[in-house]
Amino acid sequence: MYKFDRAKYDERMKWFRHDRFGMFIHWGLYAIPARGEWVRSVEEIPEAQYTPFFDEFNPTDFDARAWARLAKQAGMKYAVLTAKHHDGFCLFDSKLTDWKSTNTPFGRDIVREFLDAFRAEGIRVGLYYSLLDWHHPDYPAFGDRHHPMRNNEAYRDRPYNFDNYLAYMHGQVRELCTNYGKLDLMWFDFSYDDMTGEKWRGAELVRMVRSLQPDIILDNRLEVSGSGFGSIATDEPLEFSGDYVSPEQIIPQTGFKDSRGRDICWEACITMNDNWGYCAKDKNFKPAEMIIKKLVECVSKNGNMLLNVGPDAKGNIPEESVEILTEIGRWMRRNSASIYGCGGCDLPKPENGRITRNGKTLYYHIMENSIGGIPLQGIRREEVESIRLVCDGTEIQPLENWIVENYPDVVFVQASNTVHLPDSIDTVIAVRTK
Repeated sequence: MYKFDRAKYDERMKWFRHDRFGMFIHWGLYAIPARGEWVRSVEEIPEAQYTPFFDEFNPTDFDARAWARLAKQAGMKYAVLTAKHHDGFCLFDSKLTDWKSTNTPFGRDIVREFLDAFRAEGIRVGLYYSLLDWHHPDYPAFGDRHHPMRNNEAYRDRPYNFDNYLAYMHGQVRELCTNYGKLDLMWFDFSYDDMTGEKWRGAELVRMVRSLQPDIILDNRLEVSGSGFGSIATDEPLEFSGDYVSPEQIIPQTGFKDSRGRDICWEACITMNDNWGYCAKDKNFKPAEMIIKKLVECVSKNGNMLLNVGPDAKGNIPEESVEILTEIGRWMRRNSASIYGCGGCDLPKPENGRITRNGKTLYYHIMENSIGGIPLQGIRREEVESIRLVCDGTEIQPLENWIVENYPDVVFVQASNTVHLPDSIDTVIAVRTK
């Protein structure tokens, strides 16, 4: 009989709570049509029209080491690659299918190269695995909400054996957990309608994964979709509940609490533009400033951010993404102490930014300058041990003048001698409390 072990849970989640910032990588055959990772479903493309992309797949510019260096420079501490997306195409050398990268003209095991390269940079590694599979003959097609052939009459009476698919899916997950060394994270995607939990033989799957990878972290999508919470919000999570909530394309209004008021781990997965997979015409990229502020928001609510890149058909991460990540990296190199190992605090959100906390140190993220001194609300002068500018360690003294004396319960500081903050995106001030 399964019994949730909170002590083991807290131990395996330590690095996740500390690292806070990761890279998501969506890559596969869909990079060739370049209309997003759902192109086969959205356009209801038959298998015969999709197969030519398999015969063409040859990303000669692919360099996992360059990807890993970029992630490290951006300040990302972990990374997750799509080992298999919904189209069923595998980026690893599975013995259970021919629909894999090693059988394309490219002929290489992309998962292995990804894992080796990112581990070499000291980045924790995870693999995404789709529970859906639009290539496998025993996955439900006609009438399924997402399958490309959902409306194709030729599939109405086509027989399938879902148990055969489950054996295949479980077998592939076993391969990933057995043949590629230590995995830090497995990102299952996703449950919907009646395709949830034990429909996937979820408890059996999780038992197998944890037996092979005892320290691995799992998302919650064996039990719910990206919009759900699941039993992880209760005092007794189910065996297949996963370890954290996975809101998609949104940052929750507050952090999450379980039925006893304890913080629930969560991770917002976010695209840089509007698509996960490469989409050549999608130029709606979020600026680095916005992403930095949203990363801070996640951490201030005890959450993580998993930021996506979608490499093109040649294996290049789009230039726009590289530029954004480079700018994020510049900010992180100066201010990462306010992200790593940090979480939220009980103080109310200030008008001029956010607050993150690590132990006795409060990090005030100042995103808007003030007239008459920057208020560090929520702390009193006698509680302060030191105040420093995080980017360079400069000492900051509390202001003492007639302008602020009417506000004895607020500490005021001046971060600059001009109207401009030292960092126009987010100037971080560390307050060490007694």
